[in-house]
Amino acid sequence: MTTLTELSTLDVLEAEAVHVLRECAAECERPVLLFSGGKDSIVLAHLAVKAFAPAGLPFPLMHVDTGHNFDEVVAYRDAMVARLDERLIVASVEDSIAAGRVQDETGPRASRNRLQTTTLLDAIAEHRFTACFGGARRDEERSRAKERFFSHRDAFGQWEPRNQRAEPWSLYNARLKPGEHLRVFPLSNWTEIDVWAYIEREGLELPSIYFAHERQVFERDGMLLADHPAVERYPHEQLVTETVRFRTVGDATCTGAIRSTATTVREVLVETRASDVSERGASRADDRTSEAAMEDRKRNGYF
Repeated sequence: MTTLTELSTLDVLEAEAVHVLRECAAECERPVLLFSGGKDSIVLAHLAVKAFAPAGLPFPLMHVDTGHNFDEVVAYRDAMVARLDERLIVASVEDSIAAGRVQDETGPRASRNRLQTTTLLDAIAEHRFTACFGGARRDEERSRAKERFFSHRDAFGQWEPRNQRAEPWSLYNARLKPGEHLRVFPLSNWTEIDVWAYIEREGLELPSIYFAHERQVFERDGMLLADHPAVERYPHEQLVTETVRFRTVGDATCTGAIRSTATTVREVLVETRASDVSERGASRADDRTSEAAMEDRKRNGYF
């Protein structure tokens, strides 16, 4: 008699992500896993460890560092890489500025977020990477909903959403011309709630800023930005101390906090299920510059 076992949603998503990781590692000559120390990249790194255990990862990790990251996230990044005993490549926006590849912005709305694209593409070319694993999800933003699991980039690192490859029956086309590469998104079908539920199930540690804590912040355009050396305030923007957490982690100049009392993964899950605002909509100023801000950046080679 055959016994059928019904897999949970998390089991199905985990199996799908592991399959994508293994398929890319098998088909692509020089993959790399983009690792920022944010929750999605933490889940992705955990899945990669599972996918290739008991061996180590068959590819390095890489962080594109703007120099304006939160200290807690950078400390977590270094600690996790040391624990995994894997190689970390740090591609620095500071180095790109010093080399004259990009020009630093100035003023209260200055950000290095857009500058990361040049640093990323330069690092891909320098190390001759043919595939970059990313933690992007289709539920995050409408341009990301257009992505395939294997998302093609041309020789200039650019993305053309109308020129993506079909993926019938989970079959992925990794063929590339010289200079081209792929962005590979194993978490494409996950939601923010799935990520948090998986973190709870697997007992994963996260940077402390994902949970409620007191922090000096100021309000700009309906968003709470943290007091940070890289963030210049307008004269009317006054600091106040609030109990906040971060739903997403990025450059401090464009990542907003939300008011929260959630100090555990379970409490974050409850808050997230009750929220009627998307993760990036609630906390990413870089997506508010225009209606197509994310898609414009992605077409030019952004994550």
